Amino acid sequence: MRIELDRVSRVFDGRPAVDALSLEIPPGALCVLLGPSGCGKSTTLRCIAGLESVDGGAIRFDGRVVNELDPAQRDVAMVFQNYALYPHLSVAENVAFPLRMRRVPRATREAKVTEVLRTLGLEDLARRRPKELSGGQQQRVALARALVREPKVFLFDEPLSNLDARLRLELRAEIRSLHARLGATMLWVTHDQAEAMSLGDFVAVLDRGRLQQFGTPIEVFERPVNRFVAGFVGAPAMSFVRAPVCDGRVALLGHRFECRSTSPWLELGIRPHRLRFLGDGPLRATMRVRGHEPHGHETFVRVHADDAELVAWHAGHLAPAVDEAAVVAFGPADLHAFDAEGRRVELSLAAGA
Repeated sequence: MRIELDRVSRVFDGRPAVDALSLEIPPGALCVLLGPSGCGKSTTLRCIAGLESVDGGAIRFDGRVVNELDPAQRDVAMVFQNYALYPHLSVAENVAFPLRMRRVPRATREAKVTEVLRTLGLEDLARRRPKELSGGQQQRVALARALVREPKVFLFDEPLSNLDARLRLELRAEIRSLHARLGATMLWVTHDQAEAMSLGDFVAVLDRGRLQQFGTPIEVFERPVNRFVAGFVGAPAMSFVRAPVCDGRVALLGHRFECRSTSPWLELGIRPHRLRFLGDGPLRATMRVRGHEPHGHETFVRVHADDAELVAWHAGHLAPAVDEAAVVAFGPADLHAFDAEGRRVELSLAAGA
């Protein structure tokens, strides 16, 4: 099912939680709504589900406006952060509950429940109560309850945020596999960038109720359209240095770059993995170590020179001394630039730089 949001708004106490949001999600896509807390992503999801009314604009399913339809009429299933399982019912009874409410015949109901439990590896837990399950198992049951309805659209509101890191990784892989098998349209809300990058066919980055960028995970990561997206997407975060524009040029670490911008200054950004500590690259600079953060298989090093303080990357373990001089390397294409309004500006290496 294709989902279209056409200038959708939702206002609380005079303030827009969703502000004239336009978005088109292709049928069968898994789209992630990504952004910080309070950016409007959960409210957007609830508007699509029909749990919140809209104050402006239109929501369309396959071209049909659904603004006035009740949640039950929209053929969507929603999985929440809290599992909302019935504690007095078994796993199988929890999964069967929506089918019972629709008066699905018992034989059909039992067959569907058995199939869904098998799909999610819950067959051996069918008779247990929710209190006897781990957090990951409870979330699988909540997912099974949504799947058994066979809706056209699945909506996930940060369903993995209560789980530990290992379980989040496992369930992300399961969701991707499940999406590939079902081919249903899915919307997934999260503030976790790794989750968004690994799950989504498309990522919609939101801030203050407005769409900042929509594209594939690689597009959003490699070519952020503004300063907000560049600073929010990516871990560790992109490093930024403000540089004055003089005669259509800016300088960073002794290298000059040409730009077309009327802004008096630009913010130049580079991701840690693109600034290679003791590495090779066409552009090099000598900086001094401020500190380091080892991760076993890699090390992030804080370096500075003049007014620039950046984070560089080194493959493997490294323990450089504070104030040690070291060479960092990068390429012209590794830099991102944004003007005073936060808009992306294209750079090119100046001749003779």
